[in-house]
Amino acid sequence: MNHEPTIVELFSAHRGELVNYASRILGDRSHAEDVVQEAYLRLDSAIVDQPLREPLAYLYRIVRNLSLDVRRRLMRERGRMPSGGEAAMDEIAEDRPSPESEVGARGEVRLLAQAMAELPDRTRVALEMHRFAGCSIREIANRLDISVGTAHALVIDGMEHCRRRLFRGR
Repeated sequence: MNHEPTIVELFSAHRGELVNYASRILGDRSHAEDVVQEAYLRLDSAIVDQPLREPLAYLYRIVRNLSLDVRRRLMRERGRMPSGGEAAMDEIAEDRPSPESEVGARGEVRLLAQAMAELPDRTRVALEMHRFAGCSIREIANRLDISVGTAHALVIDGMEHCRRRLFRGR
């Protein structure tokens, strides 16, 4: 009997390799952990739309692209933006949502607040630290006095719960 691994099984089996891969690109393990987590969420969303023939290769491609994006962002933040970059940023038009979009977003915020209220306290705190305070998985682990793996699992569980509630609420 041939068992096709689930996304969670695939991710769990290759998580360490993916973090090492992202670390080589970024030169920073905590950012690499965040990139790998984001890659998992993007892979999971992509599979909802259609099944993939090679999910592991796709996951590596997502990690590579996200790592390169983060590396570029970090370089800009460190002041390595090419001359004239600030002027170009000032010329970008302001992007305001329409009133209809704002109403829809408020509904999603209410659903999200309800979903987060349903989470166990430790999971909710880990998710809030990661998504709202911008803490890395390692920082969450240190602050909650748990392992990095447990912190990662808490954030993933919380995000999955919220994602399911948002899609169910539509």
